[in-house]
Amino acid sequence: MIKAVFDTNILFSATGWKGSPYQCLKLAREGKFTLILCNEILMEYEEKLQTKLGMNAEQASRAVAEILSHSTVVKIGNDLHIVLDDADDDKVVECAVEGKAAYIVSGDKHLLDMKEYQGILMIKANEFLGLLTEGEQ
Repeated sequence: MIKAVFDTNILFSATGWKGSPYQCLKLAREGKFTLILCNEILMEYEEKLQTKLGMNAEQASRAVAEILSHSTVVKIGNDLHIVLDDADDDKVVECAVEGKAAYIVSGDKHLLDMKEYQGILMIKANEFLGLLTEGEQ
């Protein structure tokens, strides 16, 4: 089973719009791959729902709970410091390492520019969708 970490921007986009990130999250719900997350990503997601989408705390908490229902949560130590241009992205990479993920799905330039870390590929949502739908044929 493929394991992937979604960056906060993918979770956020999947909540507000029906594009590739939404389709990726839909496939996670259907059990087509294992979605790996950490509390740090989930907390950032919950905060963005409130500050950028105007959800109240209860709505944001429900959105997080829904994603948790089809995710595996790993614990990170916030020990990894490799994304030089945006230290906030370190948690995403560390989550992937801890969760033994093959992919980080992101729209973040800093992560995408890295291309890979310890064999973990950084790809966009539409690329990830392509990988998942290729496997079904």
